[in-house]
Amino acid sequence: MTTPVVLDGTALTIDDVFSVAVHSAPVSLAPAARARAFESRKHVDALVQRQAVAYGITTGFGKLSDVVIPIDRLAELQVNLIRSHAAGVGALLPEREVRAMMLLRANVIATGFTGARPALAELLIAMLNAGVHPPIPEQGSVGASGDLAPLAHLALSLIGEGALRRGAETGPASEVLRAQGLKPVVLGPKEGIVLINGTQAHTATAALAVVDAHRLWKAAHVAGAMSLEALLGTPVAFDERIQSARGQLGQAASAAVLRELLSDSQIRESHRHGDPRVQDPYSLRCMPQVHGPVLDAIDFVASVVSRELNAATDNPLVFETGELLSGGNFHGQAVAMALDFLTIALTNLATISERRIDRLVHPDFNQGLPPFLTPDAGVNSGFMMAQVTAAALASECKVLSHPASVDTIPTDGNKEDVVPMAMGAAWKLRRVVDNVRNVLAIELMCAAQGIDFRAPLTPGRGVAKAHGVVRSLVKPLARDRAFGGDIARLSAAIADGQFT
Repeated sequence: MTTPVVLDGTALTIDDVFSVAVHSAPVSLAPAARARAFESRKHVDALVQRQAVAYGITTGFGKLSDVVIPIDRLAELQVNLIRSHAAGVGALLPEREVRAMMLLRANVIATGFTGARPALAELLIAMLNAGVHPPIPEQGSVGASGDLAPLAHLALSLIGEGALRRGAETGPASEVLRAQGLKPVVLGPKEGIVLINGTQAHTATAALAVVDAHRLWKAAHVAGAMSLEALLGTPVAFDERIQSARGQLGQAASAAVLRELLSDSQIRESHRHGDPRVQDPYSLRCMPQVHGPVLDAIDFVASVVSRELNAATDNPLVFETGELLSGGNFHGQAVAMALDFLTIALTNLATISERRIDRLVHPDFNQGLPPFLTPDAGVNSGFMMAQVTAAALASECKVLSHPASVDTIPTDGNKEDVVPMAMGAAWKLRRVVDNVRNVLAIELMCAAQGIDFRAPLTPGRGVAKAHGVVRSLVKPLARDRAFGGDIARLSAAIADGQFT
């Protein structure tokens, strides 16, 4: 059973987000957070009552911020904001990313800086617990002023407009809410902008990608160690003294993982003495120097994302003194750059893995294994095309590694003149995560076949265990077959953390 997640605006973690988004952990709002939201709301109500001028509360938005809105049209202002900004297009965001976005937006309200009633957060939480979410197009956000379009599609469902999904069924939001015993909210002053002004769409993708990245990193070591065994490589390059001489933390951690995977290997002992090769190619020997910096990058991205999970990204912010200060916390540059960095880092796992795959299937480089790892080469092509698929995926990762966060196009009448393109960075990262997972699945499949040919010698303890997992999902290759299902099963196993 998953541990309940309590939102207090300060302590939400990446693991919490994953637990709610993927495993449907129950969510609640901390009493202290509810009280803070109530107090914050009082300041907004007081401002409206004295007819003060404040951005997004008694004025228009963006370029129209100099238009003062009559008090009798303030509710209309907020609803129109939601409707007009729900202009997203393209494929729908995955359900888990939408659920993560809902959780993060509720947590923003829990910070007590938004001026929104706790009822908004409570409805988001109730929808999460009921398993309902709106279909949200993934395109249309430039990452400032926050993820306006995707968050507006989310906000539509809270006011009973648009659609909601529960399982495979989709229906009008008002009807789906009613079926779950829930009621749409009637927005008060500022509450429309509260729902759409922030970084929660691309941060949701980032948080989930961090979990995925850790699993990919561990699976890359399993696949790499298995390939090294199949190719009669040496673990000497992973000696702790070599890593200490450089002092890079990720590199040292990577080498330690490889040493554990390769311990007590009969295959290694079979060629410890008398092997004319002095050292292995980089794709084997330099795994710590390539995999290690990837871990450093993941850790950096995790720190940026962890802070953003509990960030007040609304505008203007409402402080305990009653002051409303207009700033730019909605600007997504911090997370956009982190998303791009993680995309680049993970691409390196794909490129080095593809090189190991090539060595496994290449008859000139695979240390006596059958050509393309098939016992009947010629009539059978073996894993020839599997390597081609890996090459195609690795190449696509390189293209997707061009950073989105260096681009900007002015929007909103040039009022929003520098934007981070954070959702573009998020989409690219999601695609690269999928690609890397498939490349590693192909390497596991090929390396396991190579290990089979080294029998009766056994690999290291960790490699042997992983080989057993592979063989529980994919049978050895005796003659040609379609590999699509094999790759999909191994990819799913990596995603589920079975190679960690």
